[in-house]
Amino acid sequence: MFKTIKNALKTPEVRKRLLYTLVLIIVFRLGCFITVPGVDLVQIQNAMQSSGNTLTGLIDIISGGAFSRFSIFAMSVTPYITASIVIQLLTMIIPSLERLAKEGGEVGRQKVDKYTKALSIVLALIEGIGLYLSYQSQGIFVDSGILSGVLVVTGLMAGTALLMWLGDQITNKGIGNGVSMIIFIGIVSRLPSAVSSIWSLIMTESGFSTTGLLVALAIVIGALILVTAVVFIQQAERRIPVQYAKKVVGRKMMGAQNTYIPLKIAMAGVMPIIFASSFMTFPAMIIQIFDPSIATHTGFWNVIYNFSVATSSSDVAIGYTIANAIVYLLLIVGFTFFYIYATFNPAEVSANIKKNGGFIPGIRAGKPTTEYLSSVLTKLTLFGGLFLALIAILPMFMRFTNLNVAFGGTSILIIVGVALETVQQLESQLVMRHYKGFLE
Repeated sequence: MFKTIKNALKTPEVRKRLLYTLVLIIVFRLGCFITVPGVDLVQIQNAMQSSGNTLTGLIDIISGGAFSRFSIFAMSVTPYITASIVIQLLTMIIPSLERLAKEGGEVGRQKVDKYTKALSIVLALIEGIGLYLSYQSQGIFVDSGILSGVLVVTGLMAGTALLMWLGDQITNKGIGNGVSMIIFIGIVSRLPSAVSSIWSLIMTESGFSTTGLLVALAIVIGALILVTAVVFIQQAERRIPVQYAKKVVGRKMMGAQNTYIPLKIAMAGVMPIIFASSFMTFPAMIIQIFDPSIATHTGFWNVIYNFSVATSSSDVAIGYTIANAIVYLLLIVGFTFFYIYATFNPAEVSANIKKNGGFIPGIRAGKPTTEYLSSVLTKLTLFGGLFLALIAILPMFMRFTNLNVAFGGTSILIIVGVALETVQQLESQLVMRHYKGFLE
């Protein structure tokens, strides 16, 4: 990896892309400290501290601390992510949209991207209104009038729109996927606070702590093991061999070819966790809009709220966390199956293999090939789904150990995935540059 970065810095075109990406990242980080007009900074800090470790924690981590400051980037790119999920689901339901996405080429991709961005603005408007209504009763706004609300919501929407533009610029003129890079930088920006928390375990107010040192070493070793496991699962793949018989193309005899179908264990990436966490925390967000003080009440809606918020909070009873973890696990596995079978169709792959005169050794072409691919895919998906669920659920119970761990399993999964993707893009840019120089 370090050799790739070193070679990238020596190549003018790639170095220019890296510097451009760095400039846009700096713009993003500066925007995280620009508070929305009309917000009382003292009140917003008190409100965030009193809310504790609630569902706003994950949003604050993704936004790089912008949410806790109620900056213009407070909503981060979550409306865009939600819109992308909705559009992706609609492509499986609406035939015309599916044809546009699969057969429309570059023009079709641009149209789908426009639909996604338009839906993102609508969702940003709804989320901005929800945030304003939920925090209005806590007195964080200088003025609670209609004009003040319009100003706050407009500022939040403008911040999300600017982030989408920055993401597009990074994707087109920089290195890596823009939206993923913004989330990556937001999470990595919490690294100093994580180091500070670990250091405070070692050097307490009373001096050096041997117990704190052992706990800090355990955290660091655990994080290294987790990163190693995530890298291994992200890179692991099952290669299914495919052989193609000799065939005549025009006046030429094409020789037999041996290739393979790569099936990754973590083909779905972090998307099932995002789906499941959004599904689990949605009830709490809706309830909190209509009743901001629901956490102090009792009754049916308080039970639903505590169950929903247990995904990201340790302020609820252990029973809520256990129940939430079980449902969370089932949802992650279910969404993993849903996402993979939506992006990989064994019947379609089998038909393409048969159409080109290929076959899997030991498996007959046609339906037996489809059944074999489905069987292999089911096993890989089950293992990958359980791994994702384990990564997502373990930090839920770590909160009861009174350890302030800034990075959870989901954060590490995102960091590793984006880092691997960025390094691969750097390598492809260097290879393309090498071929171009050779041809010229």
